[in-house]
Order: sequence, then structure tokens, then C-alpha cells
Amino acid sequence: MGKANITDTSKAAASNTHSVKPKPIYDFVKRVFDIVCSLIGLIVLSPVFIIISILIKTTSEGPVFFAHKRVGKGGKTIKIYKFRSMVTNAEELIKQFTPEQKAEYERNFKLENDPRVTKVGKFMRKTSLDELPQLINILKGDISVVGPRPVMDVETKIYGNYRDMLLSVKPGLTGFWAANGRSATTYTRRRAMEIYYVKNRSVLLDLKIIFKTFISVFKRVGAV
Repeated sequence: MGKANITDTSKAAASNTHSVKPKPIYDFVKRVFDIVCSLIGLIVLSPVFIIISILIKTTSEGPVFFAHKRVGKGGKTIKIYKFRSMVTNAEELIKQFTPEQKAEYERNFKLENDPRVTKVGKFMRKTSLDELPQLINILKGDISVVGPRPVMDVETKIYGNYRDMLLSVKPGLTGFWAANGRSATTYTRRRAMEIYYVKNRSVLLDLKIIFKTFISVFKRVGAV
């Protein structure tokens, strides 16, 4: 997973190759893996779900879960489930951002120190526990264990001519970018890494990403 193998997006843009080679056997194996992993995960982690749900309900007002609208494979709108890590009026508070915060949010679609995040939410984000409900998305077939991270529709415009390539595969609970620094990287770097994965996806690469994700989460690399 060497960084030297990732082409810079400015160089990649000069390429005329935007098609993705079909991999039916790989896709079948990946779907079976997704179903097995998500079922085991939901069963084994059910006590964690209960504990987190209690913490959220007893420390802040609002629902336990939050559904983000994202763009899935083929441009389909999907709802990505997460444990709620922000206050319920998070969208309204965007209007109260400072000019610097607004600039950061418009550039990266997130804030490093987001004032809307609850105390429990900060812990969940640091440990990636807020992502656990996406096991339901995996079981449903909306996303896979490994793939480009789900993006909002406005974010797809950043991929330019590579938008269709990005959306030619299912998003993932983790991915090449997520396992290699996550929020510690720029969005331009993220774009290059996601396209690199789509072009080079394989069972071996997926296993490497899963392994490295555990290391990144354990070390809290790039978590926000």
C-alpha cells in the first residue's frame, strides 16, 4: 500500500482511461464476505450498541441514530446510519460558524474542532464507534466493508471526470483513504487515493486495508 504507487490527481486527470474493468468473481466473493462480516459484527457487538445508545440518550437530547444522505453505487441516493455524535440542531449552527470555520467546512466538508459535536460524540469519533451502525448498511447491500468512503452529492463534483468511476463501485465502511490517515490528509489527496483503490481493487488489497484500518483506529490516526 505504498504511497509512491498513488498518482497525483493532477496527473491522473491527464489520463483518458476512465473505465473500470468488471470483476464478477471478486464482486461475488466480496458480497459474501460483507454479509458474513456484518451479521457476525451485529451479533457480537450488540452489547456495545446498547451501551452507546444509553450514553447518547442520557447525555444529550435527540435520537440515538442519525441517517446521512450519501451517493451510492451508480449515483443512487442512500442513507448511511451512524450513532448521533452532534447536537440535534447541527445544521442550523453552521450559520454561526466563524469565517475561518466556514472556509474549512467548505474546503473539507468537516471541521477539525467542530463545536456541534457532543462529549460522547467526540469519544465515538476518536474511536470510530459512531460508524458501527453502518454494519446495517453493509447487510442491506448499500455499502461494502471496503470501498471509497460515502460522499455527499456536492462532493462528487470534486472528482470531475472521475465522478462516474468513483460511483462505479459500492462505498465502504473503510477504504484506502480511511486506512491511510483519514482526516490527516487533504481532500485532493483523498480523491487520488479513492480513485487509486477503484482502479486497483482486489481481495488482497481489501485485506490489507482492513488490517491497516484496525491499526489506524487503534492509534487514532487522523480521527476527528
